[in-house]
Amino acid sequence: MAAFLAGNGNGRGRGRYRPLAEINVTPLVDVMLVLLIIFMVTAPLMTSGVDVDLPKTDAKPLNSDAQPLTVTINAEGHIYLQDSQVEIPDLVAKLQAVSQNNPERRIFVRGDRAVSYGLVMQVMGTITQGGFSKVALLAEQPPAAAAAPAGAAPGAGTPAAHKPGRG
Repeated sequence: MAAFLAGNGNGRGRGRYRPLAEINVTPLVDVMLVLLIIFMVTAPLMTSGVDVDLPKTDAKPLNSDAQPLTVTINAEGHIYLQDSQVEIPDLVAKLQAVSQNNPERRIFVRGDRAVSYGLVMQVMGTITQGGFSKVALLAEQPPAAAAAPAGAAPGAGTPAAHKPGRG
């Protein structure tokens, strides 16, 4: 999309054509910024493919750089490794394949609130019997605990923390 100007630029009538060497990149930059914003907004929404209702906890979250494997048990009792459904007898073999036989790989177990405790413990037992030692349960922090200051005790300032008869 180059424009050509007649003449050689010094006012004489005939000469060679030369291309106009300007490209307007403003529309390109606008489109790229919009795409960047869309990807930044949608990327955090794609962290988990299986919908579960996690129980609440007051425990502090773990900090780590390595991405753990996630075993999810949904409300119907179906078990998922990352996003693919597995059965309990196949769970250890698939964990070993995904973790490349690394028994030190961290595994998070996410159980829906409606799932029985026995099923969650059966899955955790199967994982530990398979040689994995770093297995943890995931729970959702309640909004009050997540917003509390780091030094504050859990429940401080709530009516449940007040002991009757102590002033």
